Amino acid sequence: MNLSPRKQLFVNAASEMFGNGAILSKSMIRDASDKAGVPLAGWFMGSCKVGYNQFELPSEHPAVSAQSATVGETVNATVNLVATNMERQNLVPSKFVGFVPWGHHSTIKQIVKSGLFYPVFVTGLSGNGKTLMVEQIHAEMKKELIRVNITIETDEDDLLGGFRLVNGETKFVPGPVIEAMERGCTLLLDECDLGSNKLMALQPVLEGKGVYLKKVNKWVTPKDGFNVMATANTKGKGSEDGRFIGTNVLNEAFLERFAITIEQPYAAASVEKKIVLGSMKKYGSVDKEFATNLITWAEVIRKTFFDGGVDELISTRRLDHIVKAFAIFKDKMKAIELCVARFDDDTKESFMDLYTKVDAGVELSGENDPSEIQFLDDETSDEPSF
Repeated sequence: MNLSPRKQLFVNAASEMFGNGAILSKSMIRDASDKAGVPLAGWFMGSCKVGYNQFELPSEHPAVSAQSATVGETVNATVNLVATNMERQNLVPSKFVGFVPWGHHSTIKQIVKSGLFYPVFVTGLSGNGKTLMVEQIHAEMKKELIRVNITIETDEDDLLGGFRLVNGETKFVPGPVIEAMERGCTLLLDECDLGSNKLMALQPVLEGKGVYLKKVNKWVTPKDGFNVMATANTKGKGSEDGRFIGTNVLNEAFLERFAITIEQPYAAASVEKKIVLGSMKKYGSVDKEFATNLITWAEVIRKTFFDGGVDELISTRRLDHIVKAFAIFKDKMKAIELCVARFDDDTKESFMDLYTKVDAGVELSGENDPSEIQFLDDETSDEPSF
């Protein structure tokens, strides 16, 4: 389409505001004409009408966003939307000092390495390294990852994008899902089970087919390498015991689009000891005996938790918190006390009392095996009560 300079000003302004090939209404044409500083584009309404109050912009004139124009960059022609700061960022996660690969690490790494679209749902109790594992695999492979933390408020606008005020003008800015699709990187939906039925906007994305942005009448096709991973404390069925308040029952059709579900437990004692020692090294306060005692202590508490004898447990993340506190205060019991103070008073005192027994030299075999310690009422036992 050969246009006069005045008409070209209108097309450039409209394309920048709404995207090349967008369907405009009369009010949108008026806004674009005002921006371009030209009279109302009656010629456009006469020659480009495609339906009632619908007029189609030509698609062969790439629009330049106000943000990109300052550095001489053109907006990605695949989607023709407003550029975001992400386009100039390196989204490869940073390496975590002391990270220890374990569990399903190799499985997820194989999926990422394949480059295939294969959605993965990772579930497990809080603080056992689900998100860190996914991030560190991408750091190791130098593959970009966009992490989105899901809440009950997360909706289509947050995920796919929406109109924002950019340099005093209203423009459509793509969301993290579109960024991940365009870059061919991995989209991580963290704490996925905190979301609502608004996550259903991701149905076509989870099929690997792309997504239609109805707000700007554009279809976005993902680049090779794009994939979706989700982490959650539940399997999307809610939390019956109330431990993970706020988690929701996710739509079955949404869950069904994840090819596999990986159940991640806490690491085995031998692996977790490597993790704790790695943390100690990172924080500059290595104490092998303390590391061994912390692992034994956490194992006893977890066994009791899974047997129904206690309502709280010590996560791998909390062990890291304790190690860091120890590096700061150089006092084992103070570090433990500060880091278990989040629990109720009875649980806190019981956990601390148990640690004094473990650190006093409780044997790992026979009648003194700490995994056999029974948590009973104070009236029937001298052991800590929960």
